[in-house]
Amino acid sequence: MNWAIPAIALVTLCLPACNRSDAQLVASDQIVGDTIPQPLTTLLGRPEIGQTLFNAREAGHCVLCHQVVDSDTPFQGNLGPDLTFVGDRLSAGELRLRIADYDQFKPGTVMPSYYRTHDLYQVGEAFQNAPILTAQEVEDLVAYLAGLKE
Repeated sequence: MNWAIPAIALVTLCLPACNRSDAQLVASDQIVGDTIPQPLTTLLGRPEIGQTLFNAREAGHCVLCHQVVDSDTPFQGNLGPDLTFVGDRLSAGELRLRIADYDQFKPGTVMPSYYRTHDLYQVGEAFQNAPILTAQEVEDLVAYLAGLKE
């Protein structure tokens, strides 16, 4: 029997699926309750980089919706919660889930999923199949926000 034709048919059928970005960067087994307790990287988060990401309108863009009172970034948002002392209210794991992919815990949230590539809609071609932030940038933001304590 000639196996070439079935093999070609199988490859032809699988090619469209190979380009799909259905793989989740945060697997459901990484989520415990409303947290991702384990860091996404082996490197520690850098709070100074996290602060830059938080304030940069071209990076995390967190200031679009949130504010931190001691920040000198102008025109901070008020749509999301004030994060001035968020380190007193939320653990690093809670912050990590909210930044990475909060929609997995709270479907329909308006909080963007910064470390997600699946089930996204109206994504510009240049940004498809890539998360907004890297795993290290998520950890940097977590380090910054977890340190915001009274």
